[in-house]
Amino acid sequence: MKPMIIGIAGGSGSGKSTFTNRLKDRFGDQVAVLYHDNYYRAHDNMPFEERKKLNYDHPDALETELLVEHLKQLKEGQAIECPTYNYSLHNRAKETIIVEPRPVILLEGILVLCDRQLRNMLDIKIYVDADADERILRRIVRDTKERGRDLENIIDQYLATVKPMHNIHVEPTKIYADIITNSGMNDVAFDLVSSKIQAYLDSIQP
Repeated sequence: MKPMIIGIAGGSGSGKSTFTNRLKDRFGDQVAVLYHDNYYRAHDNMPFEERKKLNYDHPDALETELLVEHLKQLKEGQAIECPTYNYSLHNRAKETIIVEPRPVILLEGILVLCDRQLRNMLDIKIYVDADADERILRRIVRDTKERGRDLENIIDQYLATVKPMHNIHVEPTKIYADIITNSGMNDVAFDLVSSKIQAYLDSIQP
């Protein structure tokens, strides 16, 4: 039985991770999670100061073609070696993560509805559409606590690339969504998706 693949998109800081984690907590080992952010391209030959200036919110920044291949492998029941990313160094890390196939695959990222080939692999497409002020505040908290960045760098990056790329490449993709929710904590949206997942899991039980 092929896995159910669910894409969870939306702007940076919109609540995608909250929604993803709630589903992961609800269904446990039945679910595998992939993060589009882990597929940022490697720039080993580029100096750190130049890597800092790259536009990480443009679709070209991500090795989506590798993600597509990995999803194909998972659909065929094969484990994958998922890349990881070091946000402090602005480069792909040497460490990888083994992801085993599961009945349900959650794919999270701001641009998961942008690429047509990737979009066509999704059984359910979700867009978390949070207020812009909430998104930037959450991004500041996340990037200072979890990614070791200073406030000035976060603000510069937001104004230079995050905000304009959101308007050009992220927000327009919500037209492809099956479900648009205003928050990762929206219980109605969560219950709808949970019901679809449970029905699918029940259908594949022997």
